[in-house]
Amino acid sequence: MKKGYFVSLEGPDGAGKTTQGLRLAAAARALGVETILTREPGGTSLGDAVREILLEPAFREMVPLTEVFLYAAARAQLYHEVIAPGLAAGNFLLCDRFIDSTLAYQAYGGKMDYSFVLQANLRAIHGRLPDKTFVLDLDPASGLARRGVGAADRVEQKPLSYHSRVREGFLLLARKFPERIVVLDGSVPPDEMAAVIWNIVGPELEKLR
Repeated sequence: MKKGYFVSLEGPDGAGKTTQGLRLAAAARALGVETILTREPGGTSLGDAVREILLEPAFREMVPLTEVFLYAAARAQLYHEVIAPGLAAGNFLLCDRFIDSTLAYQAYGGKMDYSFVLQANLRAIHGRLPDKTFVLDLDPASGLARRGVGAADRVEQKPLSYHSRVREGFLLLARKFPERIVVLDGSVPPDEMAAVIWNIVGPELEKLR
């Protein structure tokens, strides 16, 4: 059976994950590789409903433990409906955020126990981590400023100190998992970043053709 390939894009809002995800998916499809581009939280009907709850500013009383369980629930559904079947079919799976976001935001940002958050989410994904994760690193103030017009969601409304802990969390995760996580400068031009990502991912996708 042909093995699929799984990539996640991580980092703060405004770092360019969506742009890079679209570009990478387009490049993979142009190569003739069956590609599934999804996001977290979301990617399924249930996950999209959970996403609305998690990002709704009216629920500002939500505690980090509640966040952990909601993100894990949405992730378990995404794994069951999208990720596991896609990889089993030999497809390229590309996800805008995955388990490392929960570790950065809830464990480091929300000061939850790292081991607890990790184990809960490993159960949700049956231990299937991405083959490669790109962290688009950006100063949190710059990322929030890039977000654009419109009301900030519940997570974006958290204090800058929280977002600074999240950024440090991503960098700590990169040091914990150097074989999987690649940190990229989120301030570089999109074309330059896309080229770096493709140089790493492209050779792996050639194997799926």
